[in-house]
Amino acid sequence: MSTGLIIIGCLILIVIIVVQIGKVTDLAAKIRGEKEVQYETNRRGGSFMLLFLAGFLVLIFWSAWHYKNWMLGYGPHHGASAHGDELDSMFNVTLFFTGIVFVVTHIALFWFAYKYRGRKGVIATFIPHDNKLEIIWTALPAIVMCFLVIRGLVAWNAVMADTAEGEEFMEIEATGQQYQWLLRYPGPDGKLGARNFRLIKPGENPLGQDWMDDKNMDDQMPTDIVLPVNKKVRVRITAMDVLHSFFLPHFRVKMDAVPGMPTYFVFTPTKTTEEYRQELKKYPEYQQPTDPNDPASEPLWKTFEYELACAELCGKGHFSMRKLVRIVSEEEYGKWIKEQQPFYLSNVRGKDFDPRKDELLDVEIRQRKQDFDSSVDKALSAAKPEEKIIRLDHVYFETGSAKLSDLSKYELDNLVAVLNKYPKMTVEVAGHTDNVGDAAANLSLSQTRAKSVYDYLTGKGIAGTRLTARGYGQSKPVDTNDTEEGKAKNRRTEFQILTQ
Repeated sequence: MSTGLIIIGCLILIVIIVVQIGKVTDLAAKIRGEKEVQYETNRRGGSFMLLFLAGFLVLIFWSAWHYKNWMLGYGPHHGASAHGDELDSMFNVTLFFTGIVFVVTHIALFWFAYKYRGRKGVIATFIPHDNKLEIIWTALPAIVMCFLVIRGLVAWNAVMADTAEGEEFMEIEATGQQYQWLLRYPGPDGKLGARNFRLIKPGENPLGQDWMDDKNMDDQMPTDIVLPVNKKVRVRITAMDVLHSFFLPHFRVKMDAVPGMPTYFVFTPTKTTEEYRQELKKYPEYQQPTDPNDPASEPLWKTFEYELACAELCGKGHFSMRKLVRIVSEEEYGKWIKEQQPFYLSNVRGKDFDPRKDELLDVEIRQRKQDFDSSVDKALSAAKPEEKIIRLDHVYFETGSAKLSDLSKYELDNLVAVLNKYPKMTVEVAGHTDNVGDAAANLSLSQTRAKSVYDYLTGKGIAGTRLTARGYGQSKPVDTNDTEEGKAKNRRTEFQILTQ
């Protein structure tokens, strides 16, 4: 019984072994088939790698050639500054070497993926070390890198050099603020005034200029950057809040604006805006209409403008940090700068927050002289007697008195200078009043005031025979006496050129 059970158990075990051997055989056959499929997949994948490589390189070179004039800074987009060509050359040399590495490494990458694909009967060889390969692979990049670094240092030292002592240049300032650029130009004194962040007040003093510093009195804050061609420019660069970046792409100028750490960039623009437009005009891509939906719109070359941008992601309004930049001739720049008004005089002077509202500033004295001389020149060329009358806007008297204020001397000294310039000129000094009070008293007051001016002029060496003093009282008003403003205009002193 027991022997029969053992025999039956052995038979069952033999059946199980035979079944398992069959399953193993089937599995081995399947494995051998999957390997064949894998080998075919490897072959096909390697071929696709070569096709992709060919298409990839063709696309790379085609797109680079197609867009070189539009996006890559070639064609018309040579640097428009004195240092631009040097930087462009440095980038071209770098592109040459890195381009070779780019092409060679990609060819090697995809060719090796094809050549060393998994194949039947081929086993990979393990190479742990190759002195020759490592020397070549280390030495060649090291030599090229040394060349590029040395070339870059030479360019950096030249491009980033500050102005030399005694060198002629103009200086402006650009301050980055979310999300705008605040520009500042020096006035006729050629110097930018001091700033203090504690003085910053939006609307009143956006840059924190110290109004007690005389250099600030004529500083201007234009809306756009306008610069004369071929003039060296030093840009002071600051920031108020976060990191910004002062970027003039066409001039190859880029410098970070860092809060609390003033930086600068010196460059010389060499192409006016119009000259750059004429270069763009030669290229078909810039003949396209500005508005794609309006074929009659101006071509792109005609609407081109240089620009200042922020090249640092400074917040959600980063896109709006754009300023127009115009490069013009020296003559055009001279006209433009004369049209700009000092920020202090146009936005601060005489306001309650003006710390110097009771002073007469040097810049005002100079401006008043210019206005006075302009009025005299106009009167000298006039034909009608009434056009030869010049109002002394800044001659003041104490209330109800003929005593000249101290500030009147500047205007009267301008008149002295004109009389000395034209020794044959004779004038009549006229005094006027408003209609407040007695007419006879006003007439007398106007006469004594005219006499005070007469005495001041003769005291400065002007012959009395060249002067006549006369008071008109309230008989010749130039405005209504119904308002305080009109009355103030009627309380005037003027002179008329009689002979010249």
